[in-house]
Amino acid sequence: MAAEAVPEEVLLNNDLIKELVEVAKDTALLHGLLLRTKESPYSSEVVSYIPFTLFPTPVPRDLFQQALQVQTLFNQLVDKISRDSCFLEEALAGPIKVDMFTARLFQIYRTVQQEACAQSIALCLNRSDYMLDLRPDRNATLKQIEINTIAASFGGLASRTPDVHRHILKVAGLPEHSKRVLDNNPAAGLASALAKAWELYGSVKAVVMFLVEDIQRNIFDHRCIENELWKRNIPVIRRRFSDVFKTGLLDQDKKLFVDGKEVAIVYFRHGYMPDNYTEQSWEVRLMMERSQAVKCPDIGTQLAGTKKVQQVLAQPGVLERFFPNEPEAVARIRATFAGLYTMDIGEEGDRTVAMALANPEKFVLKPQREGGGNNIYGEEICRVLQEKSERVAYILMDKVNPQPSRNYLLRHGSPVKLATCLSELGIFGAHIRQGTDVVWNQCAGHLLRTKSAEYADGGVAVGVAVLDNPFLV
Repeated sequence: MAAEAVPEEVLLNNDLIKELVEVAKDTALLHGLLLRTKESPYSSEVVSYIPFTLFPTPVPRDLFQQALQVQTLFNQLVDKISRDSCFLEEALAGPIKVDMFTARLFQIYRTVQQEACAQSIALCLNRSDYMLDLRPDRNATLKQIEINTIAASFGGLASRTPDVHRHILKVAGLPEHSKRVLDNNPAAGLASALAKAWELYGSVKAVVMFLVEDIQRNIFDHRCIENELWKRNIPVIRRRFSDVFKTGLLDQDKKLFVDGKEVAIVYFRHGYMPDNYTEQSWEVRLMMERSQAVKCPDIGTQLAGTKKVQQVLAQPGVLERFFPNEPEAVARIRATFAGLYTMDIGEEGDRTVAMALANPEKFVLKPQREGGGNNIYGEEICRVLQEKSERVAYILMDKVNPQPSRNYLLRHGSPVKLATCLSELGIFGAHIRQGTDVVWNQCAGHLLRTKSAEYADGGVAVGVAVLDNPFLV
């Protein structure tokens, strides 16, 4: 990744930067890059711009294309894993003994597997996240950080950012640079897959239900996708676990009704962290999994996105289980893997622990959690591994060494200053299977998030990263 997208004379021109910052904020608001405020998280009466970079960030064209081209293979892989109960049981045997959240999810998976499948349509909207690892020879390689198989966010607002950066580059006197900011509309790509699954469900009166949390500051990201569905005359409702507990039911055919409305698709934008669930929520999750409604994702797909599965997939011969006689597909997927190591009890896990304790700065300790801000770094790894007997709840991963860039990060209420930054590229995927037939397998767009290099971990939702755009070089 190159250092920055704009010339030094622009980057260090304080008067110009002040002007561009004001223009950028107005342009972001003009294009709907919105976020509810911390002070009024339940209301859209007062909103601000979502945090974003002043300039786009350089990304090598060949690595960007590699990420796009491998996405449909990851879509297939997640779907194959979600249906392989033997693989999931074996892969998650360790974590479900010590991690109660993964255990509860797996308990529902087992229950549903033992019953007759109520719905043959499987819809997955995922996002595979990468960083560019700078090798000693100064060449960069694409390395997968994780794949998000539930509630993958910012597909909506990422659709609004290209026009903002194009405008800023023009105002900065760089109209030719603006042409290198790519078109990007994951909102339409994700909504198209939701619409296809709704069509396959086969009831024009049935709704798409967004399963959401109580406080939704990021509601405008949802609304982008929601409005794409309304454009297609597909009705949408928004409900919380508690709402479904009160008014949700299954009829004799296992059709799901909420507030008297038949639900064609349950689109989870919540339900990926332990504190998202009460006992009532777990009851609701089981009811929805048992229903005829298309789940996005179903419980098997959510489990396919766990860190432990990511680590097991990196072991020799495992990808071949899912892509037999497809060496090219296996090679393309495997090329994106960083070093991943088991923490299971036994000799191999003991070697991993010893390796981590000897050089903690070279690794990241990852729990079975989504949502950002959960990873463990540096000396903290030593403390966790020495104090924690429940090491099987974690995996160890090589720490990626990305090339930093310089940019200005715009956040409401924060001073704007030139920062050394690191970026993460996400590729959205959409996959639909009906029975054994794959009816949809597409790349749905991209997302670039950038954070100050001083932060080890954390995404936009937890206040660390900001939205960005790739500037292909």
